[in-house]
Amino acid sequence: MSIDIFWRLPTHGEPASHRSKTPNRWDLFPGYEGQHPGDSATGYSYVDYLAEIAHAAEISGFQGGLIPSFPMTDEPWVISSVLARETKTFRFMIPFQPGFLHPVVAARMTASLQRATGGRALYNIITGGGGPQQLWWGDTVAHDDRYARTTEFLDVVRGIWRGGPFTLKGKFYDVKDAGLPDPLSREEFPEIYFSGSSDAALASASKHADFYLTWLEPFAQLKEKFSRVREKTAALGRRIKCAVRVDIVARATEEEAWEEIRRGFESLDRQTVENFTGGPQAGTESIGAKRQAANRPKTINSYKDLIIEPNVWSGFALLRGGQTQGLVGSYEQVAERLDQLVALGTDAFILASTPHLEEAYRVGEEVLPLVRGQHLSVNPERVPNPSRDGAHPAKPAGSPRDLAAAG
Repeated sequence: MSIDIFWRLPTHGEPASHRSKTPNRWDLFPGYEGQHPGDSATGYSYVDYLAEIAHAAEISGFQGGLIPSFPMTDEPWVISSVLARETKTFRFMIPFQPGFLHPVVAARMTASLQRATGGRALYNIITGGGGPQQLWWGDTVAHDDRYARTTEFLDVVRGIWRGGPFTLKGKFYDVKDAGLPDPLSREEFPEIYFSGSSDAALASASKHADFYLTWLEPFAQLKEKFSRVREKTAALGRRIKCAVRVDIVARATEEEAWEEIRRGFESLDRQTVENFTGGPQAGTESIGAKRQAANRPKTINSYKDLIIEPNVWSGFALLRGGQTQGLVGSYEQVAERLDQLVALGTDAFILASTPHLEEAYRVGEEVLPLVRGQHLSVNPERVPNPSRDGAHPAKPAGSPRDLAAAG
C-alpha cells in the first residue's frame, strides 16, 4: 500500500517563521498592511511566490498541494489554473463548498482543468461549519441539510461526467438530460478528499469520498473516527481511505523544535492566549472545530501546557490560525509519529509548516525519507532514501533549502 503525501500553498499569506505573526510574504493576511512581494519594482508577485512553493514541493517529492479557501484568500480554481503552466507534476487539491457552484458548471470546470493539466485536479469537499463565516458566503442552509446538498451535488457531478443523458430531480438540484461532451467526459474523475466530523458528514463521505480527510487529533480519537467512517462505507459496499491534515515543526533535535514553539508562544499577548482557552469561534456548527477545542487545557501559562501527547502540540492555531493540533520534534520523532499514524490507518497526509517554501525542502529532505512504515508515493529520485543510500545523507552545501533561505 502506498501513502500519498501532499503539501500546502499559503494563499492567505504567511509570516517568515512560527516565531512571529507579522507576515512579510504576501498581502492577503488579516490585519496586515505592510510590504509584500507585489510591491517590488522587479514585478515579483504573490503568484511567483506560490509558484516557488509548488516547485519546491515537486522537487521535494510531494504529489501536490492543498490550496486553502477562506474569505481572505484568492479563489483556488483560479490559482490552480495559473500554477498549472508553472508546474509539471504538482496536483491541485481544490477546496470548495457545494452550493456555491452549480454541479454542472463544476463538472465542466473540473474536466476542463483535467484536460489542460493531464489529470492533476483533486477535490477537497468542504460543506461548511456554519456560524458567521458560513453567512459570509451567503449560505443559510441548516447543518445536516448542507451535507444532504453535498451528497446531491456529487450525485449530479458523477452522473453527468459519464456523458449523460443524466436526469435528477432532487431537493436542491433539478437536472434533465445533462452530460459532459466528448472529450471532457473521457477525462479522469478527480479523487475526492472529504472533510467533516458529524454523523451527517460521515454519511455523505461514505457515499462519495475516496479519502476521508480529518485534522490531526489525539491518536486514539483518530483511530475511533477512522473505524466509524470505514464501517459506514463498508455498509454501502465501498472502501474509503483516510487522510490527515497536520502541521509540523521538525528540526535536527527535539530541543530545537520546541525552542521554535516556545519563542512563538512567548511572542503572543495574554489576551490572545485567554481567548484561545474559550473554545471554538462563537456560533460555529463545526464538529471538527469543537473536537479540536475539547483537547485544550482550561488554563495556559506555558507552551508546555499545550502538549497533549508525545510530540503533539495543541497550540498551532495561536501561531498561524487554522487547525490546532500538530507534530513537534526531531526529524526522527516526527517521522515516527507519521509512521504511527500510518499504522492507525492513515493512507495520505497533507503536511505544512511555516514558511512553506523553505519548509517544503526541509520536510522533503529530512523527514519524508525517514518515514518507513509504508511505501510513500513520491519520486524516489527526488527524495534522499536511507534504505537506498545507506546512512541518511548529509545535506550538501547550497541545497535548495539553503538557497531559498538565502533568497
